[in-house]
Amino acid sequence: MNDKTVVLNGSLVNYDGNIDYSQIASEVVIYNETPEDKILERVQGFTIVVTKEMKVSGDIIRKFPDSVKMICEAGTGYNNIDLHAVREKGIILCNIPAYSSQRVAHTAILLILNLASSMQKQIRMLSEGNHDNFHKHLMVDHVELNGKTLGVIGYGNIAKEIIKVAQALGMEILVSTRTPRANEDKIHFTTKEEVLMQSDFISLNCPLNESTKHIINKDTLAMMKPTAYLINTARGALIDEKALIDALQNSVIAGAGLDVQEVEPLDDASPLYTMDNVIITPHMGWRGLETRQRLVSLITDNIRAFCEGQPINRVG
Repeated sequence: MNDKTVVLNGSLVNYDGNIDYSQIASEVVIYNETPEDKILERVQGFTIVVTKEMKVSGDIIRKFPDSVKMICEAGTGYNNIDLHAVREKGIILCNIPAYSSQRVAHTAILLILNLASSMQKQIRMLSEGNHDNFHKHLMVDHVELNGKTLGVIGYGNIAKEIIKVAQALGMEILVSTRTPRANEDKIHFTTKEEVLMQSDFISLNCPLNESTKHIINKDTLAMMKPTAYLINTARGALIDEKALIDALQNSVIAGAGLDVQEVEPLDDASPLYTMDNVIITPHMGWRGLETRQRLVSLITDNIRAFCEGQPINRVG
């Protein structure tokens, strides 16, 4: 089958010029960015369309030329692509699961470790020339992770990697999943409510959809311990950001580590940038060089399998 491929927003992955998209198919055209009003023009005559976290509406997909047979979302989440329209057009939609599981998991653990040692506050003290942590006793909170409870909402590849490291650190594990499961490997599966109420750290690891949008909101934040920390390396819109800011400012919870935001990039005026109890990073979990190289390799595998008539990682 013809593997003529267009990459619509290659710069999101190849922002540093170290990623080579040219080998993913025998014929590839790469655009760094594609505005919405150029999508239809740029997919004309192509069999495969590659996007990365780029919104492609149903109205646009329904106008795709008949030449387009597959869309490859160059990532795990595919909430940005209208599934109903894809199915109506008979287009195969595939994603790239597990390409960044360890790296994103390590980002979550990084956030947990830094929050446990008030690293954000310590760094700010140094930047202000405040050396009290050295000349006096330690002026910030510093707590052990061993014996603390990590609550995980979702149980996909990334969640399992986070749990693996957390258990090595001596943490107790609570997990809430959409489908009830029996306990296993010192992991207690329970309700979302118990996870929220009993956990010292809560990691969000579920997909973004209609049922999970703002799964963390004013009411669910109020269920958490005032000493608890919220970690999000999944999708920003899992959290009602305004409600989170209010909760952080009023000590409803102790803090948050956010690698994703509800709107990216985060507005420069957001108070999240300057809060001592917040660590915020620019959706970096998947951006390691090796991770991005693996991503492109797996895109190649998806395209090859599709052309051989045996598509893999199909989600629509």
